[in-house]
Amino acid sequence: MLAWTAGDVAAFEMLYGRHRASLYRFLLRQTRNPALADEFFQDVWQRVIAAGKGWKPDAAFRTWLYRIAHNRLADHWRAMQYRPAAPEDADQRTAAVADPSDPERELSEFEQRRQLQLAIETLPEEQREVVLLRLEHELSLEEIGQITGVGRETVKSRLRYALDKLRQRLHE
Repeated sequence: MLAWTAGDVAAFEMLYGRHRASLYRFLLRQTRNPALADEFFQDVWQRVIAAGKGWKPDAAFRTWLYRIAHNRLADHWRAMQYRPAAPEDADQRTAAVADPSDPERELSEFEQRRQLQLAIETLPEEQREVVLLRLEHELSLEEIGQITGVGRETVKSRLRYALDKLRQRLHE
């Protein structure tokens, strides 16, 4: 980031290439809407570019990037005053996904992953966000705290409650 703000265009391309897929995946999982995720993805990178000259390395770039995404999502949900439910046809969509190898074991693993995804989607927003940042993006508790604007112990608590709820739902 410092190299880019000093004028190295290739440094920005490297940052973008390194973080684009995981950031988009995070936004898509949070919004459950590809068009909205695309919009937020562009908006987050525009904010990175706009704030580039003023960036201070107080936190890792990834932490700062996800903090921008978190704030953008929070602004959106606050403006909407609701969080959309999972699509009614989620089970049909899942059933329509073709499995080319079709072994029984792989189907079982797929079902387990899908059950986990569905269980994660039922978590409250704050808990879901912490779980996704920790499990999918492998961020530390401190990094998640910086992104979400809460302390390490709050992150730890949210993660613990989320994991308890997931265990309960998956063993019902």
